[in-house]
Amino acid sequence: MKDMFRPNRKTTLGCALAAAVAGIFLYCGQSGKQSPFNFVRHRHLKPNSPVSFGPAVDLAAAITQKSVTADFTGNGRERMLAMVHNKTGKGLHLRFKAGQLFATGENNVVLVRPVDMDIPGGETQKRELQTAATRSTNVVRLEPYRPAIYTLANLESLLAQVGQEPEATPGAIQTAVLALTENLPVAAFAKFPEPGSDLPTKFDTKAFKVDVADILGALVLLRDIGVPDEQLALAVDPQLKIEAMIDPMAHAEAMRYYGISSSAEWEYWKHELLQGDESTRHYALYGIARYFPKVALDMLPRWARENRTTPVFRLSAIQALALTERPEALSALRQLEHELAGDNDLGDAARRSADLLEARLVKSPSSKKVVIAFRTAGDLPRM
Repeated sequence: MKDMFRPNRKTTLGCALAAAVAGIFLYCGQSGKQSPFNFVRHRHLKPNSPVSFGPAVDLAAAITQKSVTADFTGNGRERMLAMVHNKTGKGLHLRFKAGQLFATGENNVVLVRPVDMDIPGGETQKRELQTAATRSTNVVRLEPYRPAIYTLANLESLLAQVGQEPEATPGAIQTAVLALTENLPVAAFAKFPEPGSDLPTKFDTKAFKVDVADILGALVLLRDIGVPDEQLALAVDPQLKIEAMIDPMAHAEAMRYYGISSSAEWEYWKHELLQGDESTRHYALYGIARYFPKVALDMLPRWARENRTTPVFRLSAIQALALTERPEALSALRQLEHELAGDNDLGDAARRSADLLEARLVKSPSSKKVVIAFRTAGDLPRM
């Protein structure tokens, strides 16, 4: 029983430690000295001093003054990564101006949107930059770049306009830049085939091929800065207009750019079909199918069946039926497949178009609109 009240070594040590802590607090309270615990608490709660970055310093000036070291890695087209080290002991507000050129070997790119960086003294930061190639001969691959000391004055207005249009796509900006620096034709940028596009050429612009909507976006940017259409090889191609009018991603912008009102659209398609450029007249059937499906459902099967109609128009009429995106078109295509079975080209076209439309109708809920891209069924027939 006595052992129950006899203190062991652990109990003795615990009591001694508690007494020592109490003594420290009592001593500090009586003598007015700060407790070491209070000192630790205050040290961790002390707020950090704000870093001052000062006025903006241009990238070129900062490099010249040796305030920073910088490494730039770009793909020769729209992307670049900057790694910047602040060599000073104070914060630095660094500014990358739109129009700054970077070079490596034969590649040249231009910064299309300005960037600001706040870098504390002695620290390194990285930032992605949006660029554009100034030469269509640029090789698209990751390489180190260095800032150039010269500028391209003919890009100043364009880059100022880009700064006001955050929705401008990289493809549109790139196309507009090359239109100003090299005045390239539509064939250099278009993904769609043009007459003669299969001929051999010493110019390889595959890296700069973009969607029709991007080409149109470039033309809008250039028109907004006052570049006359007649000075641009990009703007004089008749095929671009009808391609943009058919493409659902470019259609609305094309209506505005070419000044075609909703009430005048049917007249546009009628004119293109009857009096348009000989090489693209049959394209109008695709536009009629997409934007006037009720008319197309009545008109196109008759064109497909008419023996006096040229094979190009008959084939286009069959393919265009799928663009109406209507279940009724599927029935019409299956009927044409049966009727034209003796004609390998037309019968096969009816089958492929019907299969395409059927697959899309099955996959798409009835509450959602089916969108079949232009040229989905393959290259369009040529005149």
